[in-house]
Amino acid sequence: MSDAMTTDLYEVTMAMSYLREGMIGPATFSLFVRELPPDRGFLVAAGLEPALDYLADLLVGPEDVDAFASALNRPRRDLQPLLGLEFTGEVRAVPEGRIVLAGEPLLEVTAPLPQAQLAETYVLNQLSHQTAIASKAARCVLAAAGHPVVDFSLRRTHGPQAGFQAARLGALTGFAGTSNVAAAATLGIPAVGTMAHSFVEAFPTEEQAFRAFARSHPGPVTFLVDTYDTEEGVRVAARVLRDLDRGPGSAVRLDSGDLGTLAARARALLDAAGLPDVRITASGSLDEYAVDDLVRCGAPIDTYAVGTRVGVSADAPYLDSAYKLVEYDGRPVMKLSSAKVTAPGPKQVFRRPGCADVIALADEQPPEEGRPLLETVMWDGRRTAARATLDECRERLAADLAELPSAARRIRAPVAPRAVVSEPLSALVSRVRRRIGEEKSAPTAPRTGSGQTASGSHRSVPK
Repeated sequence: MSDAMTTDLYEVTMAMSYLREGMIGPATFSLFVRELPPDRGFLVAAGLEPALDYLADLLVGPEDVDAFASALNRPRRDLQPLLGLEFTGEVRAVPEGRIVLAGEPLLEVTAPLPQAQLAETYVLNQLSHQTAIASKAARCVLAAAGHPVVDFSLRRTHGPQAGFQAARLGALTGFAGTSNVAAAATLGIPAVGTMAHSFVEAFPTEEQAFRAFARSHPGPVTFLVDTYDTEEGVRVAARVLRDLDRGPGSAVRLDSGDLGTLAARARALLDAAGLPDVRITASGSLDEYAVDDLVRCGAPIDTYAVGTRVGVSADAPYLDSAYKLVEYDGRPVMKLSSAKVTAPGPKQVFRRPGCADVIALADEQPPEEGRPLLETVMWDGRRTAARATLDECRERLAADLAELPSAARRIRAPVAPRAVVSEPLSALVSRVRRRIGEEKSAPTAPRTGSGQTASGSHRSVPK
């Protein structure tokens, strides 16, 4: 079975029905976040690259058809029209690393309707999860105010894949390294790590543990000093580091207690021991809120290691995201459900200075000083450019953060900018509302197909 199976069952039932009805005209779906989570002044677009990988490889094979038929308890012949379905459409998207706001499309897919529908679950999963984590990670970098931040989240993320994504997204937003060895090797980012309390406990004394660790690691070392008594642990670490002449580049790690107070005491002890170059790393239930508090109180912490709360975006673990049909076969459509109204038609977002964004129709001319955010990244089912590098993503994010109002960058009680809607888009919303009202009151007429062959690999997609 292929990744085509990683979908919700109703995507299969709808795609099957579209094919049987001959509904294979071009459909545009828009993926956006309705409202930002509490205490978020912005989002960082992420997850696009793996979504494009999925779309480029999407192909329903014989085993997928068998599995679909089994899931639906239907004969295989009923699902046969899905065989060979592949993605042949266009994707316009906000590149990874860019700042986005509520209501703005992160991505729009235009493809034959069955293809665009079947892709919904995987694409929505990738962009929703990774945008949430990237946004949390970016706030940690802001809170650290120039101090290095590293990722320690793998052991508590929701699975190894999520841990890999957290490491990548940390690097994308400016983290200095990750404890995840596989991610470090794959992505070419620094691997970082120290020791666990179990290592210290395995030896009769802290000093024996530290000396044994240093014998195995001839370069700079980091000693975990709070297994028993933190201040005594710092004294022991200082003695070992001084005896072995390992000061520059080495560190002590604090993992519990009042980190601000303990860091101040540790700094004083290290300085008194003639080890001003030995750094202090802090870990233990840290996220942007805790880091912000420590930085603001002047804690002498050099590196912040963030883990669980960032890897799962603990305070905002999901986004109110949606993937909605906005046009089918040239006909703009919209949803009118209470509190879930969608805007019709393919769109563009124009960024003006200060993130005074305008959500517009895709074919509108940009307003004064407006720059388009969505770019064509896939055409005819193929990528239009090489995969973005982490350096490119970091540069985009740095540029957008510099333009973001300071109130939106605040860690606590941020104020998010709100995008406005262009006049042409507003006018289209009104026209489609009227049309829906008229169609609801009109007699029902039989629907006719598009006249095209019901093939899952139809490749005609308009620009």
